[in-house]
Amino acid sequence: MPATTVLRRTFAVMAVLPLLTLAACGYGSQAKDDDTAEIAAGAEKIDGLDSVRIGYFGNLTHGTALVGNQKGFFQKELGATKARYAVFNAGPSEIEALNSGSLDIGFIGPSPAINGYTKSGGRNLRIIGGSASGGVKLVVNPDEVKSLKDVKGKRIATPQLGNTQDVAFLNWASEQGWKVDAQSGKGDVTVVRSDNKVTPDAFASGSIDGAWVPEPTASKLVAQGGKVLLDEASLWPDGKFVITNIIVRQQFLEEHPKAVEAVLRASLEANKWINAHPDEAKAVANEQLQADSGKALPAEVLDPAWRSIRFTDDPLAATLDAQAEHAVEAGLLQEPDLEGIYDLTLLNKVLEAEGAPAVDDAGLGAK
Repeated sequence: MPATTVLRRTFAVMAVLPLLTLAACGYGSQAKDDDTAEIAAGAEKIDGLDSVRIGYFGNLTHGTALVGNQKGFFQKELGATKARYAVFNAGPSEIEALNSGSLDIGFIGPSPAINGYTKSGGRNLRIIGGSASGGVKLVVNPDEVKSLKDVKGKRIATPQLGNTQDVAFLNWASEQGWKVDAQSGKGDVTVVRSDNKVTPDAFASGSIDGAWVPEPTASKLVAQGGKVLLDEASLWPDGKFVITNIIVRQQFLEEHPKAVEAVLRASLEANKWINAHPDEAKAVANEQLQADSGKALPAEVLDPAWRSIRFTDDPLAATLDAQAEHAVEAGLLQEPDLEGIYDLTLLNKVLEAEGAPAVDDAGLGAK
């Protein structure tokens, strides 16, 4: 199967989906003050700000933020400006927090970034950096599904109707020649929309035969006896596809560029440290997960999940562009105007200072 075909319709379809109902408490988030990171003596506030509010998910694919928080990278770069954190459960919740002004910068997946950008007419948000690639797998019950063709007729879970993995699986199924009604999930294969928190129980009970899910859910299923039938990275050129970006409230970017630059420096520092110390970084990320959720991941889940994620400063803008174009070609999306969704000016400034090459916005940068 050509690598480009699976790209079709993957994330950009989210641009026409409504935002989900927000959780009742804090846009589905939990506020987290970084009380462990010390403010250096003599440090000054950046742009006169008392704090910068940073959002992320309690997922390993947000490892840059987990490590940056736990190791104090963000606080170090922000000086006397306090790094404050909010942990989210879903992309739409984080987008709403950004749009409302209760959050300044967030780590987030491509689908909600596109959705939030298009719904605001390009006025509220900008993608300013990359964070992670990969970490999505099709895991199946090996007793019921022994090959890719055996997926036909089975019940496969995805996290949510229209979410990144849901659309990716629907597209993959279509490439196999199978017909599935996207809304109902019924057809040659049955798509079961299941929250990642309950998918392992559904898998254990036998109510689903597999799942197309991100880490660490995929590795949780493997720990229960599941088998990785397909790693989504194998379907992409060079095995790279964006799973986490850094996004900022546009007004905050315009008014406080020094603070945004500080967060980007911290993100680069975190990624550099992660890639240089993968085992220690894995443990540090798990410590932050435990601090945020009260529960750490066991080694049999943590180890394989961490190995499948690649941490990168490059937002991989070309993949987002290709996904949007293919979605339009497939007739699933009216032509979206994504010009200006990226502003990589500060990222490239920081990269240049580090002696690293600039990254490209694939023609989707702010003019």
